[in-house]
Amino acid sequence: MKIKKQQSEQLYEIAKKLMPGGVNSPVRSFKSVGGIPHFIKKGNGPFIYDEDGNEFLDFTGSWGPLILGHSNPKIISAIKEALDDGTTFGAPTKKENILAQLVIDAVPSIEKVRFVNSGTEATMSAVRLARGYTNRDIIIKFEGCYHGHADFFLSKAGSGLATLGQPSSPGIPKAVVESTITVNFNDINAVEKIFENNPNKIAAVILEPICGNMGVVKPKSDFLKDLRKLCNRYGSILIFDEVMTGFRVSYGGAQELLNVIPDLTTLGKIIGGGLPVGAYGGKKEIMSKIAPEGSIYQAGTLSGNPIAMAGGISTLMELKSKGFYDSLEKSVKYLSNGFREIAKEHKIPLIVNQYGSMVGLFFTNLEVNNFEDVLNTKIDIYNSMHGYFLNNNIYLPPSAYEAFFISNSHKINHFDKVLKIFKEFCKSI
Repeated sequence: MKIKKQQSEQLYEIAKKLMPGGVNSPVRSFKSVGGIPHFIKKGNGPFIYDEDGNEFLDFTGSWGPLILGHSNPKIISAIKEALDDGTTFGAPTKKENILAQLVIDAVPSIEKVRFVNSGTEATMSAVRLARGYTNRDIIIKFEGCYHGHADFFLSKAGSGLATLGQPSSPGIPKAVVESTITVNFNDINAVEKIFENNPNKIAAVILEPICGNMGVVKPKSDFLKDLRKLCNRYGSILIFDEVMTGFRVSYGGAQELLNVIPDLTTLGKIIGGGLPVGAYGGKKEIMSKIAPEGSIYQAGTLSGNPIAMAGGISTLMELKSKGFYDSLEKSVKYLSNGFREIAKEHKIPLIVNQYGSMVGLFFTNLEVNNFEDVLNTKIDIYNSMHGYFLNNNIYLPPSAYEAFFISNSHKINHFDKVLKIFKEFCKSI
C-alpha cells in the first residue's frame, strides 16, 4: 500500500509558520533521517495512525513510556475515572501516596520520592539536590548521555582530559557549564583522574546506567561498580538517570538488573502511563534536604497531578504481574536475533545491543562502548533504513541515536513482518 502524505505535508507547512521547525521537539522534525514528519492522529496497541489514514507498526512508544502499548484499556479507564473528579488541584491527593509507595517498593535506591513534570525537571532537580547536599559545585557527566535540556547538561567535552565543559548550544552562558566535566562513557580511568585532580570538589556523577540516547550502549562489566566505589571514596553523589530504563528494563530499573545502587535516581513518563510526569528520589537523608523538609528549593504547581498519578498507578500495577518482563524480553530477543542473522546472511555489518525491551542497531562490526564509537558507525545506512521501513508502514525512531522501544502489545507476527522488510532492505543495499 502506497504511503499517503498529503495531510501531513499540509499540516507541516502550517506548523512551520507557527512553531520553530514546525515541531515542539527537534527530533520529531525528521531532519536527521530526511523526509517530513507524519502527523499522528491516534494509537492503538503497537500501531499509530497518521492524519492521512496510514497505519504504522510503532517502535518509538512515545520515546519509551508506552511499555503496555498505545491506548492500553486499563490505563485509559483509570485516566477517565480520575478526570471525573477534576484535572488539577495544586494540593495533595491520595493518588500521590499510592504511586509514591509503588515507586519506593520497586526501585532499590529510592526511600523518598518527589514527583515533577518531566525527565528534564527530575534530572535538573537531582543535580541541584546533590550540589546542595555536598556543598560542592562540579558534576561529571558522559558524552552521549542525554539528561534533558537544562543549561548545565548542554555542555561538550573540553580539549583536555579534565577540562571543564564548554556550551554546546547558543544561549547558555559559559559560566553555567564551567562546573560540568564531560568524559567518554565507559572510561573509568578518566573519571578517576578527574576525582584525583579535583579533591572535595565533585558534587555528583550523573549518567544513564544503560544509555538509550545514543542507541543502546551497555556499561562495561565493572564500570558502574567502579563509579559507585569512586563516589563512596570521595563523598560524591551517584545519580542514575533512569528516565528511559526505569520500569523499562526491569521493574526495579537498570539498578536492579545490574545490581548497582545509586544515591539518587530520576524517572520519567513511564510512571505516568505516558502522561507528562517525572520523579527523583533516593536515600532519606538526602531527600530530606528538599523543601519544605529542608532548605533546597524545588516546586511545581502540576507536580503530582492526579491524572498522571492515575495513569502511573494503573501502569505499575500491570507491570507488577508475574512474568511480565521475562515474557517481554523473550519476544524482543526473537527480534534482536533475527536482525543479527539476516545481517550476517547478507554480509551487512551490524551490532544489535539489547536490554529488556530496548534495542539499539549499529551498522558496524566494531564494539560500541561510547558516543565516539557510535559516530563511527554507518549512520547513512540507518537513515536509509528508516525511509525504507516507513514506506513499508513501520515507524522507527527518526534518529540513528535513539533506541527502539518495544511493548507487550508487539507480537511475534509483528516481528516477522519487521524481519521480512529488513531482509528486503539488506538485499537492496
